Amino acid sequence: QVQLVESGGGSVQAGGSLRLSCAASRGTFSTFRVGWFRQAPGKKREFLAATWSDGVVRIAEFVKGRFTISRDSAQITVYLQMNRLDPEDTGVYYCAAASDVNSIYFMPENYNYWGQGTQVTVSS
Repeated sequence: QVQLVESGGGSVQAGGSLRLSCAASRGTFSTFRVGWFRQAPGKKREFLAATWSDGVVRIAEFVKGRFTISRDSAQITVYLQMNRLDPEDTGVYYCAAASDVNSIYFMPENYNYWGQGTQVTVSS
């Protein structure tokens, strides 16, 4: 089964950028839909972006224009590029993989495999 390893989190000032990476430690993402979610303290886990192996992507409306998702040609790593970060973007960011690529992409329960999470802190 695929295992997901996230990296790239950290602390940044408002207006800055970060790029998160999600690497498949076993196998590739070629047969999975991969999504990014985040969870702030006291809040539900929320969908940010998803990518399919054929290049289709979906971005949540509230981060559209600031966040982009991509995957490398080897289908091993998926990236979340985050620009113009705001303190409201602070939280733990997770990548996840779904084997049923036709399931509803913005629902966390439709993802089978999850990374350990990486903290993103944006200061004002």
